[in-house]
Amino acid sequence: MTGEPFNWHDLLGRWQEEWVPRAGEDEGEEEATAPPGRPGADEATIAAAEERLGTRLPPSYRAFLAASDGWHVDQTAAVYQLGGAADIDWFRDPHDMTSLYEQHLDDTSREEDVLLAGMWRRALRLETESDMSHALLDPGDRDQDGEWALYVYKGWSGEYPDRYPSFRAYMEAMYRSFHADRVERPDFVNATTRAQDARTEEARVLALRGRYEEALPLLEEASSFGRPRSAALLRQVRQLLAPRGTSDYGDLVADARYLPELLPVVAMGAAHAARWPDEGEHWLRMMAARGVDQAVAEAVLNAVRDGTYRYAPPGPWGRAVAEARESARRGAGDTAWRVLRDALPRWEAPGPMLIAPIGLLADPVLGPLVTPERGREILATPRAGETGPAPEPVPDLDPPGLSWLTEPMPNGQAFDGYRCVWVEDTDPALLPALIGEDGARLSVPVDPRTASWRAPRPHEREGVELWEDRAVVCVGRTAEGWAFAFDGHSRSRLGKASRSPAAAASSSGRAVVLWRDAAFSTSEDHPAAFHVSVAERGEELYAFTVRGAEVLRSGAIPEALDPARLFRPQDSESARELALLRALHDELGLSLPRFALTRGKLSTFTTRSWTRAPREGEAFAYLSFVRHRS
Repeated sequence: MTGEPFNWHDLLGRWQEEWVPRAGEDEGEEEATAPPGRPGADEATIAAAEERLGTRLPPSYRAFLAASDGWHVDQTAAVYQLGGAADIDWFRDPHDMTSLYEQHLDDTSREEDVLLAGMWRRALRLETESDMSHALLDPGDRDQDGEWALYVYKGWSGEYPDRYPSFRAYMEAMYRSFHADRVERPDFVNATTRAQDARTEEARVLALRGRYEEALPLLEEASSFGRPRSAALLRQVRQLLAPRGTSDYGDLVADARYLPELLPVVAMGAAHAARWPDEGEHWLRMMAARGVDQAVAEAVLNAVRDGTYRYAPPGPWGRAVAEARESARRGAGDTAWRVLRDALPRWEAPGPMLIAPIGLLADPVLGPLVTPERGREILATPRAGETGPAPEPVPDLDPPGLSWLTEPMPNGQAFDGYRCVWVEDTDPALLPALIGEDGARLSVPVDPRTASWRAPRPHEREGVELWEDRAVVCVGRTAEGWAFAFDGHSRSRLGKASRSPAAAASSSGRAVVLWRDAAFSTSEDHPAAFHVSVAERGEELYAFTVRGAEVLRSGAIPEALDPARLFRPQDSESARELALLRALHDELGLSLPRFALTRGKLSTFTTRSWTRAPREGEAFAYLSFVRHRS
């Protein structure tokens, strides 16, 4: 509210002129044509009501009474009729709602919670007919224009009241609701519906030109009036602004033009809820009710659920998607995004109800690349034959080198133990044959953060010895051309029985192993350990292991990697780790893709054991901890 005069006769006149029953209502002819308003109250009538109540009414409500002394709101399952000046009275909290709300207040309560708790005893009741609901104006909740907040309490719902900043805001919302409730009536066509449909079309074109910020308020307004085309367009914008969320596109998923883009995205919610067995069946029934072929829906749901779904649109955009996927599945997320960015203008809409390549979000490899910032970049890029200025490119997400391993991950935690094998000039698909267990092969892309802890432990696998330390590693290729196999959640300690897979990995070229053992303790008795080994053509060239002040070394170690230079006694453990990671990048050109390993999807396989078998006279212990609830 800004305090400017508001033309109630204009709003109420349109409302009254457009008024028809809701679709499906069985009303008599006389009731169906009855106007919702009444003649306005004169100043004397309003003043008499104010004298009876002992207060001056808020400006927008007072002006409303002068235009119409009451109104048939017809709100679905809530308030039906607002009384006139002679009907309104103080609510006086007949159900003692104050006590119920005050019991939740304490010193940390928000101002709005305090206002709500006190509202019940001071509010002015406006409704005369409702479904166990109340329309309450609160004189204790005022704005700078003297307007009182209006609360609608639906007694049957058990929910908090809906708050509107003023009576005018409430009536404008009810007018929009009046339209939304009648949108399915084929004869409900008037100047307002035509104007909102024109705004929807204007917003659609603006969105395709990359001007989504201008399109958004137009779509939000049209959607509030229930205009059918606006809701689907608005959901696409909102979903790209918050890519990890889910959305429902209604019956549009059954349209053959849009099904390939929308059905997999809609299936994401059901796929993520796979731990509830009935969720998938419920989703399939819902899709069948919307006209989606059951076999198609089931195939899409299964593909999204098991990570095998592939977004494959036609044309130049589709070819770019396939190229980008090959980069992303090897960890080159920034390269993949640049391919998609360059191809976005060539995306073609299959019909007027699609304004963006929404199906990209359901692809298990490419979907994670769409951050909120990149979602905005998609929306700001002109596409589907429309023109306009290109947006400023979103910065790359992967920093160079390895130093980021010491930094917190998106969830706030940092890598504790980690180990990695790099193989130079080798296809990542060959790594299982070099260092994998018997029969190892690459999985479908999965979340690297969960692949390791979901894998069965040695005692859970037939034919695996308890002393074995087989790692579940994520596979990809670095920007410098090294294939890598990374275990970012290693809980293993470097010990006398530990062995490096560098020699086995180097049968066709140079291989490097980095192992930082899990820091179970940072005390002087149990410092974290670091191991580096480099091999070529099956032979180890040099290696070193550092644990505190203890250094084991072999071979001709380059000066840049000399542990005496990198692990200075006066430095902290974190400073030593950072120095090592920087040296490996500078000397050998090693790096790892942060985004793919912390937020993306990569293929995995299980390696051979990083621990050798016990020798004669040696023993080993295997500890397992189980939490019991008392």
